[in-house]
Amino acid sequence: MARITFSPCFIGFFLCLIMCTNSVQGKTWCVAQSQATEPKLQQVLDYLCGQLDCKEIQPGGSCFNPNTVRNHASYAIDLNFQINGVCDISYATPAVTDPSFGTCVYP
Repeated sequence: MARITFSPCFIGFFLCLIMCTNSVQGKTWCVAQSQATEPKLQQVLDYLCGQLDCKEIQPGGSCFNPNTVRNHASYAIDLNFQINGVCDISYATPAVTDPSFGTCVYP
């Protein structure tokens, strides 16, 4: 009986293909870390929205819901990343999959 073997290169290519299908080619986002505390994210959100236009996470905005500190902070963190190129790893993490959902489109 024939035995099928796969080279590490093939396996790596296959894994990359799977992971890359959920991302927009060449695009990176920056979102709140899952372990970041809510008080820290609120502090970041207040600071960033004092510097940037956060109208999309205000009531009536396309990204207001779900109305949570983590979701609003993720939007503001990514907005800052797209405008200023800053992704502070003390509370944020780069993402290669689009965090947009429903009518909320991340920058």
